Amino acid sequence: MSSAAKIAAPEPAEQVTAESSAPTSGPKQQASQARLIWRRFARGRLNVAALGVVFVFALLAVFADFLASDMPIVLHLDGKTHVLPNLASETSRPPELRRLDPEGLWDAMDPDDWAIFPPVRRGPYAVDLLARLEPPSSRHWLGTDAIGRDVLARIVHGTRISLSVGVVAVGLYVFIGIVLGALAGFYGGKIDLVVSRLIEVKMVFPTFFLILTIMGIVERPTIWHLMLVIGFTGWPGVARLIRGEILRVRELDYVAAVRALGGSDARIVLRHVIPNSIAPVFVAATFGLAGAILTESALSFLGFGTPPPTASWGELLTQAYEHAVTSGAWWLTVFPGVALFLTVTSYNLVGEGLRDALDPRL
Repeated sequence: MSSAAKIAAPEPAEQVTAESSAPTSGPKQQASQARLIWRRFARGRLNVAALGVVFVFALLAVFADFLASDMPIVLHLDGKTHVLPNLASETSRPPELRRLDPEGLWDAMDPDDWAIFPPVRRGPYAVDLLARLEPPSSRHWLGTDAIGRDVLARIVHGTRISLSVGVVAVGLYVFIGIVLGALAGFYGGKIDLVVSRLIEVKMVFPTFFLILTIMGIVERPTIWHLMLVIGFTGWPGVARLIRGEILRVRELDYVAAVRALGGSDARIVLRHVIPNSIAPVFVAATFGLAGAILTESALSFLGFGTPPPTASWGELLTQAYEHAVTSGAWWLTVFPGVALFLTVTSYNLVGEGLRDALDPRL
């Protein structure tokens, strides 16, 4: 064998090694980036604890009917088994359950009957005028409100109201902000001019007072009006953020390469520009959730939020304002206030942790 052949022989092995060490792209690279972001986020124990609190409140919102209800989860009565009567409204329940008094259910049951109750055997709307403003006890763990409704049940179901308002409203204004910001940042020119002027006009008006004005105009506001009002008034911040990111990303080489290969504007924006510009929006959305929850509670406290008798943290705080001093009902202030404080603080801490984890300079 010649010396030239000996030198040329290792080339295939070197080529395989080089190919195997090439960086991967696509889903594997995205998964590795997600793991890196999680490791950065998990370095702060406070971030993880806040995320745990957010998860607990999300579970409370989803499973509220299984945690606090005046009807059993499963009921075997008079030889018939009723599954999930706690999810049915009073009008949609079977006739034999519609006539049943939840308070006297145990007395109406025979030895062969049985039931599986939620941990809190009180619904958020069950009124007991004989138990008005009772302090925390074994019967009502967090006390009762001005008309005898269980505070714990109303806090649990109020979690669903607050988180629903936050998620729907923030999802709406994030969508509007991404659409307008992407159009302004990618196309520029007159579109950018119009969108920028809209943002400036909207930011002239204080958001909270604008929401108060709109909710005051609506004759009978509902929770959906509240979601829409917050959603349609909160988009300028997201639009400015995504516009600035797209102004930077659209000048990068890979965007020019996709354009040279014949990619349409829609494909470039949806497949390449927005996915590489949207990370800061997640941080803004996290802070926005905390702001929307606080706004809903403030509006309910002022009487412009969810209409009675809907369970709401703000409505409980309104009762606290009316009765905490005159009747000494401190539990109406402490427990809803703690729930609101924990929720808003946790979302803010998660947002700060995401901001630090997504910042490449750190």
